[in-house]
Amino acid sequence: MKHIDIEITAESGLELLTNDEISRLSEHSQDGDHDLFKKCVLAVLNSTQVTDEISYHKEQLKHFDVQVLQLNKGVKLKIKNAPATALVDGQMIQGLKEQVFSVLRDIVFLKQELESNSRIDFNSSSGSTNAIFHILRNAKALRSGSNPNMVVCWGGHAIPEFEYQYTKEVGYRLGLRGFDIITGCGIGAMKGPMKGALVGHSKQRINDARYIGITEPGIIAAESPNPIVNELIIMPDIEKRLEAFVRLGHGFVVFPGGVGTAEEILYILGILLHPANKDTPFPLIFTGPKESASYFEHIDRFIGETLGQEAQSKYQIIIDDPVTVARTLQKGIVEVREYRKKVHDAYHFNWQLEILWDFQEEFVPTHDNMSQLNLSTKQPLHLLAANLRKAFSGIVSGNVKEKGIHEVSKHGPYQIMGDNHIMSQLDALLEAFVTQKRMKLNAKNYVPCYQVVKPTPEKKLSEV
Repeated sequence: MKHIDIEITAESGLELLTNDEISRLSEHSQDGDHDLFKKCVLAVLNSTQVTDEISYHKEQLKHFDVQVLQLNKGVKLKIKNAPATALVDGQMIQGLKEQVFSVLRDIVFLKQELESNSRIDFNSSSGSTNAIFHILRNAKALRSGSNPNMVVCWGGHAIPEFEYQYTKEVGYRLGLRGFDIITGCGIGAMKGPMKGALVGHSKQRINDARYIGITEPGIIAAESPNPIVNELIIMPDIEKRLEAFVRLGHGFVVFPGGVGTAEEILYILGILLHPANKDTPFPLIFTGPKESASYFEHIDRFIGETLGQEAQSKYQIIIDDPVTVARTLQKGIVEVREYRKKVHDAYHFNWQLEILWDFQEEFVPTHDNMSQLNLSTKQPLHLLAANLRKAFSGIVSGNVKEKGIHEVSKHGPYQIMGDNHIMSQLDALLEAFVTQKRMKLNAKNYVPCYQVVKPTPEKKLSEV
C-alpha cells in the first residue's frame, strides 16, 4: 500500500484553543500517550481496510508517526506515512480528518482537561457517571432540548452479507422516521444501520442527521470507525463506552453478533434487572433476518437458563420484519419521552437509570481475574449478569485486543470457571458462536482464547 506524508489543521472544536492549551497539547501528545494516540489515528485512517488482525496495524505503526505542531491560530498535525486510501488528490477525506481530530480531542486534550478538574473521579460510581457526562459534553454529543430520537444499534462486525443487508434495511426504516443512529462505529452491524439511515434521512430531506460512533482505545484498531460516522467519541475503556451508550440512547436494537454482542446484551440486562430500574421504560429489541433466527434462539435460551424469565421479559425478539422493528421503537421512545418528562429527567442524558459500580469499574482480563469471576447462581441476578458480562469481555479481549492477545499467547487460554449448569450453558453458546463463525473476521482458522472449566463432581465415599 502506498503511504504519503501530509499536514492537516484542526477540527472538532480544537480550532479554538489558547496558546497555553496548544502548548500543553503538544507536550502531552509526546509523552506516554503518544503510542496510543498514533494507534488510534492510524486506525481511523485505515477505515477502508476490512480486518480485525492487530498484526496488520502493528506492521504499519513501525513507519507511521503523528506530531502536534503549535500555531498561533490553532493546531496542525503532521502525519508521516498516512495510508494513501485516506486521501483524494492529495487532500485528506473530510470525514477522516474530523475523526482524526476527535482522536486528538479524546486521547490527548481530554486527558489534560480531566487531570486539571478535581471534580472528575473515575474511582466512584457517581464520579464515573459525571466523568462520562463531561466527556460527552466535551465532544458536543449532548444537545439539551432535543426530543428523544437516538437509537443505539449493537451487533457484530464479523457477520455474513445477508445479515449486513438486513441491518441496512432496519437503519433505512429508522431513518425514514427521523431517528439518529449510535453504534460502536465499526463495520458490519455497526456500519449497516448508519448506511441505511443515511438513505432514509436523505429521502426525508433531513440534513443534520447524527451518526455517532462510540469506541475505546483497546478496540479501535480492530473496529476502525466507518466513514459514515460524523461524531466519533473515544471513551477511556469498555465499561465507560457501554455506560455512554446507555446514558445517550433512547431505544436499543441488537443485531446478530458474537461475544462482543453477548457482552452488550448482558450489560444492559444486568442494569435492567436491578430493582431500582424495574419500572423504567427501555425499548430493547433483538432482530435479524429469518436465516439468523437460530442465533437469537441460542441467546434467548442462554439468558433463560442463566438469568431466568425476568431477564427474558426485558426484550422483544422480532425476526425478519424491519418495519415492525422501527414502529415498535417509535412507540417505545414515545413512552421514554413521557417518562423522562414525568420524572423530570433530561432527554439528552439518562441520569435516572441506576448503574452499579460492578458495571462501571474497569475489568482487566488477566488470567487470574478471568478464573476468579463469580459465575454462581448464589447471587442477585443483576450481579450474575455483571460477572457474565466480564467473562465475555475477556473473550473479546483475547480475540481482538492487543493486550488480550498478548496475555493469551503468553499464558495460554483463559480459564473460565463456575457452577456446572452455568458453565454448560456458556460452553454451548460459545460453541454455537464458533460454529456460526462469529468469533472473528478470519473465523476459518479460529483458535479459542478461552477454556470453559466445569467443576469436577465429588466422588461418593463408596467410590473412594
